[in-house]
Amino acid sequence: MLQALRARWQAWWQARQPVADTHHTTQRNVYIVPTWAGVAFCGTLAVLLLASINEQISLGYALTFALTGAGLASMHTTHANLRGLQLDLKPPEPVHAGDDYALELRLHNPSGARFGIAISAQLDTGATEPAWVDVPALGHATVHLRLPAARRGRHALPRLIITTRFPLGFFRAWSYWRPASPVWVYPRAESPAVAFPAQAEAGAGEAMSTRLAASGSDFAGVRTYRRGDSMKQILWRKSALALDHGLPLWVRDTESPLARDLWLDWRDTTGRDPEARLSRLTAWVLAAERAGQPFGLRLGGQEWPPALGPAHRQACLQALAAHPA
Repeated sequence: MLQALRARWQAWWQARQPVADTHHTTQRNVYIVPTWAGVAFCGTLAVLLLASINEQISLGYALTFALTGAGLASMHTTHANLRGLQLDLKPPEPVHAGDDYALELRLHNPSGARFGIAISAQLDTGATEPAWVDVPALGHATVHLRLPAARRGRHALPRLIITTRFPLGFFRAWSYWRPASPVWVYPRAESPAVAFPAQAEAGAGEAMSTRLAASGSDFAGVRTYRRGDSMKQILWRKSALALDHGLPLWVRDTESPLARDLWLDWRDTTGRDPEARLSRLTAWVLAAERAGQPFGLRLGGQEWPPALGPAHRQACLQALAAHPA
């Protein structure tokens, strides 16, 4: 029964918190309660009122009602300090397990200045230390939160809590924000990285490939000038004779050394536990990208053909992060 009630409560609560990368604090999603200082203040007012009634002290009545008005004004100011803010989130960059990822939050204020705004994240272990910010009138402010990335995979961002106790600390107003963007946590790369796996010359199902590039350094002969050729490739002495006879310029033709595609295979990491195998493959992916070596990945019955570039590296690292080892 308790679990059913808790599930219904969570469902109702989640329905009031839509998932989005923008958040607007309104009357519906800003909550306020008295702090312990506020409770003590209310108790003091009750004692003053009882004493004034018992002793028939006019100044006691005046003091009690003046302090009550100040408390109510404080409650209104605390709520208004948070209500009306507009916040948006910059999606976090991927990180490796064990590192921290950064959340960049931008606050936009369409009215008067806001003071003492605190933003924290609700983790499984509790709320993080808040980041404090003041937002100028009709201005903007930026807050950065650093959160731990303990486990690899694609994770939803934690719920954020926007809080204020301004001006007197008698009341606490807060609003919840559930960001929509996920964060990718890649496996931690093995350090130091070991040498690339030996490539089979036959039977691997893939032939080795070569790539020719005009920007290579090996001399391959001469040819006539083509639009886009570098001035450094022009053979000026030979071209001078050609121009005298109305012939086109001659340029040096070059080719790059033979380059072999590298395959990174899950089977090349046998003899280790699954997380260590993923860690080694991650280190190989990063090393190949740094070296400019085209690489492919075989993992879990899938293949990513040899390529280079940020998109290919990201696809391979995401596959490693999501692998159900």
